[in-house]
Amino acid sequence: MTESTEFETLAVERRANALWITLSRPTAFNALTPATIAELGRALDVVDADPSLRSVVLTGAGKAFCAGADLKAVLAAGRDGTAEAATMHFLREVGRVFDRLEAAPVPTVAAVNGIAVAGGLELLLCCDIVLAAAGAMLGDGHANFGQIPGGGGTLRLPRRIGAARAKYLMLTGRNLPAQQAADWGLVDEVLPPDELQARAAELAGGFERHSALVLARMKQLVAAGLDSSAAVTLEAELSMSRWHMASHDRNEGLAAFSERRTPVYLGR
Repeated sequence: MTESTEFETLAVERRANALWITLSRPTAFNALTPATIAELGRALDVVDADPSLRSVVLTGAGKAFCAGADLKAVLAAGRDGTAEAATMHFLREVGRVFDRLEAAPVPTVAAVNGIAVAGGLELLLCCDIVLAAAGAMLGDGHANFGQIPGGGGTLRLPRRIGAARAKYLMLTGRNLPAQQAADWGLVDEVLPPDELQARAAELAGGFERHSALVLARMKQLVAAGLDSSAAVTLEAELSMSRWHMASHDRNEGLAAFSERRTPVYLGR
């Protein structure tokens, strides 16, 4: 385990071949500040620069996963009368970094250890797999404080759970218990709190047994298909399959199956 000392609002450490990113402002319920977003971007730089990293696990310190944006910190950045400009800059940076997380070339896992609302919900929606502790509560919450989602919630929440349920959460401001969130498709697995990190580590280890190239290409196809017609998406899948036939990992998988051995993937 190697922990970076270059971050102040996050704890960033390598566990095996996974990068664990922990939101680390527990007394503020891990609310997002401009510094936190900038540091999250730097953590993603680590992922982009190190091909040996095979996954990202995102979680929170203390009792919360993330309670959304720290509005006090955002407004404090504009004390000289530029609060509006500061807020819009912050939201644009949130969008840029969240987009990077969603498009990460490796699988990403949100381990939701506690409350996840507003920007915290928008953050976990950028991850491929969402685990939640049994006591966690998840919701949009913007309406409770006269706010509008600014971190992609109006796009990603309907795509995850459907427009009707997304509007229910946004318009009522209600939080869902973890199990109901799982029933709605917002959470993939609900676990006892003391098993959450172990399950995230288990998933991260499982990704290492697969071809990194295959996982990255699957993510690309799914992302592209969300904005395309069925015909375009299926043709893209066929094109990727044709291209993939020349890869080492595809042919290594077939050879390993034939020879009844464990494949050795090289990510190319």
